[in-house]
Amino acid sequence: MTEPINDPGLVDPALHDRAMDWILLLRSGQATTDDVEALQRWRHQSDLHEQAFVQAARMFRDLGAMGAQLEGRNVRPVAAHISSGARQMVSRRGFIGGAIAASAAGYMLVNPPLGMWPSLVELSADYRTAKGEQRDVLLAENVSAKLNTQTSLSVRSEGNTPRVELITGEAAITARRQASDPMILTAANGQISSAYAEFNVRCIDGAVLAICMDGAMTVSQNGRSVQLLRGQQVAYSSTEAIGVPTLVTDAERATAWREKLLIFRDQPLASVVSEVNRYRPGKIVVTNSDLGQRLVNGTFHTDKLDDFVAQVRQLFSADVRSLPGGIVLLS
Repeated sequence: MTEPINDPGLVDPALHDRAMDWILLLRSGQATTDDVEALQRWRHQSDLHEQAFVQAARMFRDLGAMGAQLEGRNVRPVAAHISSGARQMVSRRGFIGGAIAASAAGYMLVNPPLGMWPSLVELSADYRTAKGEQRDVLLAENVSAKLNTQTSLSVRSEGNTPRVELITGEAAITARRQASDPMILTAANGQISSAYAEFNVRCIDGAVLAICMDGAMTVSQNGRSVQLLRGQQVAYSSTEAIGVPTLVTDAERATAWREKLLIFRDQPLASVVSEVNRYRPGKIVVTNSDLGQRLVNGTFHTDKLDDFVAQVRQLFSADVRSLPGGIVLLS
């Protein structure tokens, strides 16, 4: 079991300022893959380094509401001038001012090119997994979760009621609570409520798929609620209303990730590559639309995806071009 990052007030001021410096670099839009790798090394120096970074990222995210109040006013963003050598330290006041201005200007979320590194919202999560990583966590009393690759989750409990936010990614949740005190999970613009259930929930790019594996759960969005029983699923997104519950036709495929397997049955190569990219280092890009529509059938182990590109080249006679930064073009 992994403990969440504490929300401390005793972070070393020097580490906190350095963490703010990293946040401003990411927000500037000038960060490179080398910068991100250097950041990872800095965070891994100690638990205090990681704690300082998460606290700084969370502060930036929480300032969003304040920045939203300034939207539409004549607020000029504060530029983050950070040299490529010794990155200039920024004061706490400068960080907060820059965060508010950036939020007002619409830069609250960092959108890394090709999704090569996590956004600030993901980095501020209580729990986060890297590419290819899985993690078991205890979220609250009688509520546990297995997090899949590239998953960010925060705990926002109120009193005795466990409240969890799935920011992005996929998780298998087990709840064993009293009916009068269910756990609540929010994902995109909806929420799941359950006291006794095992369910799989996936939230990628604002699209949510909830699958009830056992027990019962209620899925709600914009004032409409549906109940899921064992073997049922429902989908919704930030742009589409919650649908009608349907039967899960392939539970094995939906939960295969728990065994570190990816199962594809008659799926277009483009969607297969999108899923593989969540597990494999770097980024594969399909540049040929016809190639992207070719159907794939197969089972892949998530720990053995190094040969995926070679398999695609052999299977579809695809042209492969490797670029710096782990980017591979398929055509």
